[in-house]
Amino acid sequence: MTSKEFIFPVRVYYEDTDAGGVVYHARYLHFYERARTEFLRTLNFSQQALLNERQLAFVVKSMSIDYNIPAKLDDLLDVVTQVTEMKGATILFTQLLKRAETVLSTATVKVACVDLGKMKPAALPKEVKAAFLN
Repeated sequence: MTSKEFIFPVRVYYEDTDAGGVVYHARYLHFYERARTEFLRTLNFSQQALLNERQLAFVVKSMSIDYNIPAKLDDLLDVVTQVTEMKGATILFTQLLKRAETVLSTATVKVACVDLGKMKPAALPKEVKAAFLN
């Protein structure tokens, strides 16, 4: 299963880099997180609304990142995000960080839907699943 592709532009700022102007490895997590959040937002879902209305939150269960080529200060990048699998309470995302057509980094991220009141996994809302598939 592969959903539609979502592309989120990211500019590399000084705060994202080390003294040599290379993006610090942990900043990639921020870029990937923002893209997943904005993907959900384009589907008309707010994580804050899900939290307030249903006590549901999406939490990272696991993540694998490959760093191929470093991103650098002032680069304009695209984070390409797709849903590659959905199961009861989890979504598997495949993400690429690209500079033009060059893939700088890849990530596979498993996100779990959690009922924060019970602190247990919860089924993905039907409307969220449907939105990713349409």
